[in-house]
Amino acid sequence: MHVFKPEEKEKLPNHIAIIMDGNGRWARSRGKPRLFGHRKGVENVRSVVHTAREIGVPFITLYAFSQENQHRPKNEKSGLMKLLKEFLKKELKSMLRDGVRLRAIGDLKGLPDFARQAVEDTIEKTQKNNDWNLTLALNYGSRQEVLQAVESCIRDNDIDTKRLKWADFAKHLQTKDLPDPDLIIRTSGEYRLSNFLLLQSAYAEMFVSPLHWPDFNREAFLDALSHYIRRERRFGKTSEQIISLETSPSSL
Repeated sequence: MHVFKPEEKEKLPNHIAIIMDGNGRWARSRGKPRLFGHRKGVENVRSVVHTAREIGVPFITLYAFSQENQHRPKNEKSGLMKLLKEFLKKELKSMLRDGVRLRAIGDLKGLPDFARQAVEDTIEKTQKNNDWNLTLALNYGSRQEVLQAVESCIRDNDIDTKRLKWADFAKHLQTKDLPDPDLIIRTSGEYRLSNFLLLQSAYAEMFVSPLHWPDFNREAFLDALSHYIRRERRFGKTSEQIISLETSPSSL
């Protein structure tokens, strides 16, 4: 059982982004259909999200459906969208009670009408909440997001593209209201970002778990955070520079 000390809690990430991988493989290993795995994956979302809120991580982003997932079989896509609507309907009451704000990144127009409406309704009903933040990446692709941001930047007459700075460009990304992720978690043992937050994760730490997403429970999540707080985040500096900054009078 993980219990973080006060000094460890200060090192917890502000924003965690999760690539929830392995639902289908988890189901297949049990002789079940893929949608059985996706349903178990949705149930696990509740456990991880509630744990993040409990320990004080204020931002979570979940890679729920990529643009590449549009190539999956129709029955699987339909089942995923029904699970999305079901999840939002069940969680709305607790979101309102706990002050959770829902956001979405991605091209929602590419979702079925019933799923898009469920997402937009939940976003609208929780938009005034400010205690905690959940973002779903739906029909999302980072390369497509960047291309749209470039187009938006060019259309913006207030921006001098010859002297463009990252902070100015980032305002055109779909994540403009979110801090960059500090930690990217991917389950199922896969070592790739899969077109997820490619620019935003430039300095994020990576944690890859061999567990399939339905098995990535509370303890596995806390174990990932334990690994994170032991890492030294240098952002291009040397270890000596980091130690010097941490021990300088202005930082004490």
